[in-house]
Amino acid sequence: MGRIIAVYGAIAGVIVVIGMQISIAVVTDHGTMGMVAGYLSMLAGMIFVFIGVKRYRDIERGGVISFWKALSIGLGISFVAALFYVLSWEVYMWQTGGTFMTDYIASSIDDMRAAGKSAAEIAKFQVEMNAMAEQYKNPAFRMALTFMEILPVALLVSLISAAVLRKSSVLPAVQTRG
Repeated sequence: MGRIIAVYGAIAGVIVVIGMQISIAVVTDHGTMGMVAGYLSMLAGMIFVFIGVKRYRDIERGGVISFWKALSIGLGISFVAALFYVLSWEVYMWQTGGTFMTDYIASSIDDMRAAGKSAAEIAKFQVEMNAMAEQYKNPAFRMALTFMEILPVALLVSLISAAVLRKSSVLPAVQTRG
């Protein structure tokens, strides 16, 4: 079980990290398009939660697995992938000198001005975001926040995988003649 979690978690993590790096390099919009690209890369990597749970069910459990066991395997794989994601973000922050929040705030304020928001709305946003930027300097806070970004996708894919794969009739193990 541990080997499946480590291997498939690492594969999922590498895919999520590659997606993150591509998104950072290609998507200049830190808003909606950046979020869409980020969450799509998370979803692509989390496909390996399903594959890992299925492999465990078919190889280790003879084609039968309970919902709770499948969920625990899926969450384990997701946790490893999330660690890759969080550590990769920390490396990115180190490489860029931690300028993400400053750049994000400036970009958001430019977007607000372009959208015709009032000076009061922009000032209120800037005060709130400056407080957030101060908290973001704390690595423990930043890592927890980064982990929370991938958590919804990880939970959703783990739950769906467990619900689907608990039925041994779904994608049954292929029997080989030996």
